[in-house]
Amino acid sequence: MEVCYQLPVLPLDRPVPKHVLSRRGAISFSSSSSLFGAPDPRQLSQRRGAISYDSSDQTALYIRMLDVRVRSQVGFEPERRSSHPYLYIDFRTLHTRLDYGSTSASSAPERRVHRLLSFQRYLHSSRLLRGVPQQIPLHILDEDYTGQARCMLEKVGNWNFDIFLFDRLTNGNSLITLTFHLLNQYGLVELFQLDMVKLWRFLVMVQEDYHSDNPYHNAIHAADVTQAMYCYMREPTLAKSLTSCDILLGLLAAATHDLDHPGVNQPFLIKTDHYLATLYRNTSVLENHHWKSAVGLLRETGLFSHLPAEDSLNMERELGSLILATDISRQNEYLSRFRRHLDQENLCLSNGSHRHFILQMALKCADICNPCRPWELSKQWSEKVTEEFFQQGDIEKKHKLEVSPLCDRGINTVGNIQIGFMTYVAEPLFAEWARFSDTRLSQTMLGHMGLNKASWGSLQQEQTSVSEEAEPSSAGTDTEEAAATAARRNSNTATAAGGTSSKEIPQGSRES
Repeated sequence: MEVCYQLPVLPLDRPVPKHVLSRRGAISFSSSSSLFGAPDPRQLSQRRGAISYDSSDQTALYIRMLDVRVRSQVGFEPERRSSHPYLYIDFRTLHTRLDYGSTSASSAPERRVHRLLSFQRYLHSSRLLRGVPQQIPLHILDEDYTGQARCMLEKVGNWNFDIFLFDRLTNGNSLITLTFHLLNQYGLVELFQLDMVKLWRFLVMVQEDYHSDNPYHNAIHAADVTQAMYCYMREPTLAKSLTSCDILLGLLAAATHDLDHPGVNQPFLIKTDHYLATLYRNTSVLENHHWKSAVGLLRETGLFSHLPAEDSLNMERELGSLILATDISRQNEYLSRFRRHLDQENLCLSNGSHRHFILQMALKCADICNPCRPWELSKQWSEKVTEEFFQQGDIEKKHKLEVSPLCDRGINTVGNIQIGFMTYVAEPLFAEWARFSDTRLSQTMLGHMGLNKASWGSLQQEQTSVSEEAEPSSAGTDTEEAAATAARRNSNTATAAGGTSSKEIPQGSRES
């Protein structure tokens, strides 16, 4: 049973009544304030989904929706009780708390009131909060930057597409602009009779629900994966086989595959007894959350509400199947199945299930394609994901937790993480993809990966030489131990090139 109420827009200068907890049209009532403390709207838990009753007050009705958004500082889930200190930390402030000089924390209250605004005011406030200087006329930015962005979109199918430059040219709106352009270019907006306002609102909300504080798992990464997915779907073998529905699902899955990623991995959620780990029973925790978050936005915006209910539900299921395939703990499962198909030469892309499987493999490749990009782009991604690792390690140290593998900035380097990841995860996957689609793009990706791996090896040797000169007795041993750790922990290094963090997987041996 689902209950929804339409809330009036509340004046921003008036406090929210403490019996009202609002989130995108869902409200909850409580006669007890002990669970939530002061009625500051910045400290209100915001939940969506099913109906439940507070055990201490049977008349208190909480109306929730499944995708849990917690931005308060009183805990992730009011009903739960745990002595673990991490449960009292908000994901949105994990990184800003460590950087006391950061100004992002000051904008947090403004971000929290976005959902109370009308759609047009929300878009306007979003642009301002992303840092457009008010003293610069917006039309100047439109004429200059937007023009250059349009030029880049003409070459959106190029493998050397610079998503970082594109994000700057679109003023931080790379995911919205890129995804909308691709959907329109394929004619999917008209074909599926998508409402333009609903589509734009959906894309805005998707981009906003990526955490900009994450060095790696943010909207730019989602835009990069979407662009890579587009490149793969243009490959001759796929281009002549995919249906319009396949293309729509592929692009939407790429854009939402890491939606609301908290910037920490699954083992971290499990060992801190996070509610998401409990909700999904420690299985594909992040991937399930990304999928459910995407479904929540689809239903909230009503993007597919004009379709028959059965078709809409089927698209949601197919979307989930694609996103769940990015779980690195199932890497060997998917790779082995892919090899069997290629060995037996029995892939038939006129078969819907086979096409869907290839879309899953394409999304897996797009998700971890960073080592296959040109060095200038690949190096930036590597540094960003390593910094996200290290930030998690800093949090673990701060709260007296065991530091996760590869998350200790004192003993790991970008190079050893990347070399281990490419050796045990990326190379086997892209070698099989090249067997499936032996094209210029596949050979280019393998070539870039080989050069990038050699470049990281050279940098490692230079760093080792410098360390040995400074501390000849211990530096060499430390470097060898760090490299060995990187090789053994390939499940964590999977995130280093865009894979979602998950449980550790066995290395396996690459089949010839």
